[in-house]
Amino acid sequence: MKTLADLSLSRQFLITSLPVLLFGMIVIGTLVSQEVENGVVNRLGGVTGLYVESFVAPHAQTLLHASDLSESDREALGKLLRNTPLGEKIVAFKVWRPDGRVLYSRNPQMIGRKFPVEEGLETALAGSVHSKISRLSSEENLFEAGNWRQLIETYVPIHGDGTGKVIAVAEFYQTTDEMEREAWAARRNSWCVVAFTVLTMYLLLFGLVHRGSRTIGRQRQELKDKVAQLSELIGQNESLHEKVWRAAVRSTAVNEQFLRQISADLHDGPAQDMGLALMQFEALADQCRRCPGGHGQVQAGGVDSIRSSLKSALTDLRTISGGLRLPDIDQLPIAEVARRAVRDYQRKSGARVTQRIEEVRTEDSLPVRIALYRLLQEALSNGFRHAGGCGQQVNVREVDGNLKIEVMDTGSGFDPVVASKGGGQGLVGMRERAEILGGSFEVISSASQGTVIHVSLPLGVPEMQNA
Repeated sequence: MKTLADLSLSRQFLITSLPVLLFGMIVIGTLVSQEVENGVVNRLGGVTGLYVESFVAPHAQTLLHASDLSESDREALGKLLRNTPLGEKIVAFKVWRPDGRVLYSRNPQMIGRKFPVEEGLETALAGSVHSKISRLSSEENLFEAGNWRQLIETYVPIHGDGTGKVIAVAEFYQTTDEMEREAWAARRNSWCVVAFTVLTMYLLLFGLVHRGSRTIGRQRQELKDKVAQLSELIGQNESLHEKVWRAAVRSTAVNEQFLRQISADLHDGPAQDMGLALMQFEALADQCRRCPGGHGQVQAGGVDSIRSSLKSALTDLRTISGGLRLPDIDQLPIAEVARRAVRDYQRKSGARVTQRIEEVRTEDSLPVRIALYRLLQEALSNGFRHAGGCGQQVNVREVDGNLKIEVMDTGSGFDPVVASKGGGQGLVGMRERAEILGGSFEVISSASQGTVIHVSLPLGVPEMQNA
């Protein structure tokens, strides 16, 4: 089932904004309708009030010098509302004295009664016309409430001739029929305007949002396509990286096998031939020594020189062959490989190395053993050549599935950057061996503390085990 977040932006706008716009339209329409209704009431009350004042005021001028209307005034007021157009609009009529006493009413029982001065009467006494829809709930409206549910109640000030003073207030009631007709027409027009305005705004906004939603949808699809292409390229890159890594790891073992073959070829080929030649030269040297006279001695001296050169070349050849050939470490544990490298170095150099080699539990691979042996071999040899083998120490341990190797000495130190740029292959070769297997290589050297080589090699990596 789709949620709101799964829909397009335009549909989300369509669903979420419609209730808000409808609520806003109802609120605005209601307020406008109320204002229209109040405007119609005030207009009807004001127009009728002016009409009433023009007819009622002449019959209330006695109040300028008296506190009550005369009988002739009451009779004249009664005639105004009987069988006249004004009487058809006005269903009830009162004349108030400023103190709240009723001076005239179509209901004789109300004449002479006094009521509290309320808002409408107070407004009219101040000189303004006040008109509203009355629910006829006041005590003075008992007669009207018995005949109508609601009426338009209007208070009109009556001014004294020549003075402008409010001498009385005329109150009259009209039915709401005319008001409701006009208000309904105005309300209908206002609702139509509000609805049309809101609908137009809604459609315009929806059009903008829909166009933006289509643009976003298109861009999102393009982004998905590009992400899919990028994911495919990343997958291909990872596959290629894995193949390169496997090839690099495999090359470590292959290179050692190649070096072993070269060592065997040197030992079994040139070395054997040079050994045989040396034996023959020694036989010739013996014959020359037995030759009579000094001539044989001279020849024997030349043969000795050749024999010495052959011996030196044979020694160097055997040394090179021995250095190329890696010991049989295929089945040795990783810790024993490290100890074997240290023992071989100590036997050849005569130097003493402090060892702290821990057992490694994680399964390792042949490339890791080869790299460990060659790194220790090269690092210790460098320490002997450049630091005289002073204070050499080897630490080997396992940390979080990685083989940590430290080779240090207390020599005079050197600048690793200058050494790397100087053309020497020792540091570069060690770094390449470590990085080919996905490890790290770091050299720290100073005149005061000597040199420390830090190497980290991963253990138990499937790519290495299957290489």
